[in-house]
Amino acid sequence: MTVRREAFLDHVKERGEYDSLQEAGRAARVVLALLGAHLVGEVRAQLAARLPEDSALILLDPLQSAEPLSPERFVRATAAWIEGATGQTAAWDVSAVLSTVADATGDDLLKQILLQLPAGYDLLFGRPSPPDHPPR
Repeated sequence: MTVRREAFLDHVKERGEYDSLQEAGRAARVVLALLGAHLVGEVRAQLAARLPEDSALILLDPLQSAEPLSPERFVRATAAWIEGATGQTAAWDVSAVLSTVADATGDDLLKQILLQLPAGYDLLFGRPSPPDHPPR
């Protein structure tokens, strides 16, 4: 089921404690573009189908990543794309957006997404794997 744009951004705004929907939208655009560069095939298409149309277009039209970014490098790349961001504020942005994405996807699709990403992304999505059940 597709999430409405306003509802999606409201959740990002609340989780990121942003002052406006514009700030939440900026964070969502950057994080989804970077995430889209790491996902391929049916998993990316299924995720896009559950996001608002403008978010889905961002996710589906990225540059492909030359190599998978570790979670730490993903946060640093986010900081590089957001004017005035630091590593700490970028981590906050990533968490606000990806935890909202995790809610929109459901557990089965999130597991498929995590299989396409380097280890450690479960924490960025706010869904840490139990120690005895690593995501990979």
